[in-house]
Amino acid sequence: MKRIITYGTFDLLHYGHINLLRRAKALGDYLVVALSTDEFNWNMKQKKCYFSYEQRKELLEAIRYVDLVIPEENWEQKVSDVKEYHIDTFVIGDDWEGKFDFLKEQGVEVVYLPRTPEISTTQIKNDLNKM
Repeated sequence: MKRIITYGTFDLLHYGHINLLRRAKALGDYLVVALSTDEFNWNMKQKKCYFSYEQRKELLEAIRYVDLVIPEENWEQKVSDVKEYHIDTFVIGDDWEGKFDFLKEQGVEVVYLPRTPEISTTQIKNDLNKM
């Protein structure tokens, strides 16, 4: 079984997120999504989410491509997650190109997928603020 992991906030879930999850799942058999907790988003990323961690987790768990949702609580946990969940491939958007190549040292394939260009959570929030 080939195991994939991806990370993100997944707030205001949209079709760009679904595209990422679909393409990530297509690379293997089992998709783990590490979902940023509210505390991590606020303290480390300076992001305030519209939906709580539990709400975002519930949304992700309802998506057929997602097999398991785990909390992302800090930047450093990626190496331990790869080991604990026996991950073969790490997948993330190409806006992070090169940032996670260090995981290759763990024997993990690192894939940077192109983002869906016309949509982002930031864009949605900005558009809503203009209304």
